Amino acid sequence: MKALVKEKPTIGLTLMDVDIPSYQDNEILIKVKRTAICGTDLHIWNWDAWAQKTIKTPMTIGHEFMGEVAEVGKNVKDFKVGQRVSVESHIAGTKSRNARAGKLHLDPDTINLGVDRDGAFAEYVVVPEKNVVPLPDSVEDNLASILDPFGNAVHSTLSFDLIGEDVLITGAGPIGIMSAAIAEHVGAKKVLLTDINQKRLELAAKVCDVETLNVSTMPIKQKMTAMGLKEGFDVGLEMSGSEQALRDMVDCMIMGGDIALLGLPSEEIKVDLSQIIFKALNIKAIYGREIYETWYKAIALIESGLDISKIITHTLSYKDFQEGFDLLNEGKAGKVVLNWD
Repeated sequence: MKALVKEKPTIGLTLMDVDIPSYQDNEILIKVKRTAICGTDLHIWNWDAWAQKTIKTPMTIGHEFMGEVAEVGKNVKDFKVGQRVSVESHIAGTKSRNARAGKLHLDPDTINLGVDRDGAFAEYVVVPEKNVVPLPDSVEDNLASILDPFGNAVHSTLSFDLIGEDVLITGAGPIGIMSAAIAEHVGAKKVLLTDINQKRLELAAKVCDVETLNVSTMPIKQKMTAMGLKEGFDVGLEMSGSEQALRDMVDCMIMGGDIALLGLPSEEIKVDLSQIIFKALNIKAIYGREIYETWYKAIALIESGLDISKIITHTLSYKDFQEGFDLLNEGKAGKVVLNWD
């Protein structure tokens, strides 16, 4: 089969022929139909410091995808050949305190598809049955391939009650834009989405109807005043990993406000902890998705009318993977989907 492999410890990926993976009694072989390029995949492509210390080559990467069940292990009971599915890419263990308590997203023994084991940028991939998510007909193939990052947005955004609240979102990447769309959909009062990339803000305007701000042209506090907010934002969603963005967010929060942190900094950052304490802010770090409640809520949001389809700006053949990664590295794309049909 064809697969995109991190063959050597250098920039890029190689499209190559590899064996179709074998599966165990509790695993499912999935025929991949669509894959989406994630920020993690971009780190691996660029072979940055994180990738160098994390990825063991050769490795088939990729973890955002959907497909059809091709074959099942003899102990698999709940899935049948031909069924449309997506997959939770975090393969949790069973022994830790959190895993035994049902908090699978907090299991320290988690193995990541396409990072710690061969992933889905291939014609076929093998995953445990417990990680497979059945897809309703209401979620079309391209959209189904981005349920994993959409789940990050759902997990972050729904961490706090948003009804009637004023929300600040820093970082207008795909997850930040989807978070803004969720906040608007569930009844936030006012939503401000910020970035320094004007093209991202223009894409956001196609996905949702929220306030946007290029912070290179105006401070957030000035925009906040123009929006009629006197005390600050009630909820903050930090999606950029930028030190300055986090500082600005803390400065613009109401006393006792709530902040969710999803954006991953590329290096250690400094924050004024005394300001966080004196403002009595509640800080929650977000990792992955709540397994499997986030999947339920994500699909429910889509079925209730939330349309995030325009976040997908490019659909390419898997053979054109180089173009997809170039677009993302140049900041000229939202989500890029690769077609494996």
